[in-house]
Amino acid sequence: MSDHQPDRKRSGFKETTRVSAARERLREAVSGHGRTESASLDSADGRVLAEAVVAPRNVPHYPRAAMDGFAVRAQDTFGASGRSPEILRRGEELAPHTAVRVHTGSELPEGADAVVMIEQTDEFGEEVEVFDAVAEGKNVAPIGEDVEEGQSLYEPGHRLRPSDLGMLKSVGIRELTVYDRPRVAVVPTGEELVESNPEPGEVIETNGLTVSRFVERWGGDATYRDVVTDDEDALGDAIESNLDRDVIVTTGGSSVGERDLLPEVVSELGEILVHGVALKPGHPVALGQVGETPIVMLPGYPVACIINAVQFLRPAMKWAGHLPLDSVPTTTATLGRKIRSEPGVRSFVRVTMKNGTATPTRASGSGVLSSVALADGWVEVPEEREGIPEGETVSVANWEWSA
Repeated sequence: MSDHQPDRKRSGFKETTRVSAARERLREAVSGHGRTESASLDSADGRVLAEAVVAPRNVPHYPRAAMDGFAVRAQDTFGASGRSPEILRRGEELAPHTAVRVHTGSELPEGADAVVMIEQTDEFGEEVEVFDAVAEGKNVAPIGEDVEEGQSLYEPGHRLRPSDLGMLKSVGIRELTVYDRPRVAVVPTGEELVESNPEPGEVIETNGLTVSRFVERWGGDATYRDVVTDDEDALGDAIESNLDRDVIVTTGGSSVGERDLLPEVVSELGEILVHGVALKPGHPVALGQVGETPIVMLPGYPVACIINAVQFLRPAMKWAGHLPLDSVPTTTATLGRKIRSEPGVRSFVRVTMKNGTATPTRASGSGVLSSVALADGWVEVPEEREGIPEGETVSVANWEWSA
């Protein structure tokens, strides 16, 4: 057992770790897994490439018309103008001083090197009047204009988007080698938790469900385990039985009360990296490692649980799964009421949005789940500031996004 644990049981958190430092320690404990699989284009959206992709063919693989009009030899149109059109014969095959009707995307007939737009022509029987001289290559998409054979398209680590899948299909690729989704074991803890019909003193378990769905939205594969009671042996078994996961996340039992046993259990099995982070709400979060598996121990209060999941679980599973750690999307707004915060602590304040104004919610407790579900986002107050005055422009983070 770690020497600092008994002190904290008696006196609480005398010192806490800054968010950035805690995340750095967690980063050192997380290694990207090496598992890969083959994925079809239909199932590859959002997946991360494990191998480089090179184009096996040109796109287009033939010279094609870029406009509706007539395929011609450019030299046959020289001198054409609105007042003095060139007269060409309409034909099915191209010959000197002939024009062949083409449509956007159709193959250019042999011998043609330009296309006159339909708007710059008139037809009279078998003759075509051309009112615009075109240069060689005008309105023509050459072979490989879009993608060239052998062109490097994507490197390992690229997260595939719908537009990527369309281009990959165009070059003839149907299967890709991608990294497996990061596997996350979600373990709710607490002897007071029940699934339904709570008696006095009991609470319906919600954190595990919420965290599991966040994991899925963030690109992971969540295994939502049964509730584990506040017992050292039971908690130890739950940790050890999930060490084949890339990340284990627990909810509840991370603070310093008599029933907060998880940090001690993890310390016995492995190592505590951080216990107590300078953020509000949710400073009792703990981070650890057992063997090669990182453990994220989230507080049991729902708001604190969600905030810490975004701050620590999300990066841990992204690092493990080779997923890009994109910034949380934000919306700029005017603060409708002053925010107070404690210096040296990073605060996350729930707000509602209306007509470009962000108003802090009245609920401040980290156990008030409705204050998250009914809010539109949060305003992050950095450690260096003692609040934000009314009227200041702020960034409102959206925690419900899917990346």
